[in-house]
Amino acid sequence: MAGDTESRTFHVRRAVPADAAAVTALLEQSYATLMADAYDKDVLDDLLPKITRAQPVLLESGRFFVADAEPLAGCGGWSFERPGGDEIVDGVAHVRHFGVHPAWTRQGVGSAIFKRCRDEARRAGIERFLCYASINGESFYSALGFRRLKPIEVDLPDGLVLPSILMELDL
Repeated sequence: MAGDTESRTFHVRRAVPADAAAVTALLEQSYATLMADAYDKDVLDDLLPKITRAQPVLLESGRFFVADAEPLAGCGGWSFERPGGDEIVDGVAHVRHFGVHPAWTRQGVGSAIFKRCRDEARRAGIERFLCYASINGESFYSALGFRRLKPIEVDLPDGLVLPSILMELDL
């Protein structure tokens, strides 16, 4: 109900390793629901177990955030390292593992988390964000000012591939 939704609040805070189970539960719900219109069910059945687990390295980095609510309203962060590797390019950072609970979409959760990431990245000397956006996430990142560079395929464990969009934002 819209009235119930309007009265709910959340608080963006730095994630900690103890958030792992809650982040995984959030990502499972978010990705299964929000990616359903962008990817075939068979593809999602294979991919979701690989992409919905909270990443300990991100949770321990101090650069990953959650929107506190019951349950978590959203999560996301950034890293110096390129996803899937340890390559670092001076002045460039990568948006990582964003998700919003389906009950919290279009309520400013993802934008609030991104603002926190952007502000901290700027303070760390980052000049540009890169993002491997899921197909369904492209409109969210475009609304934040990201530019579409090109379609890409993100390699995942067990030979799986996630069709995505490479996007960038000058900070």
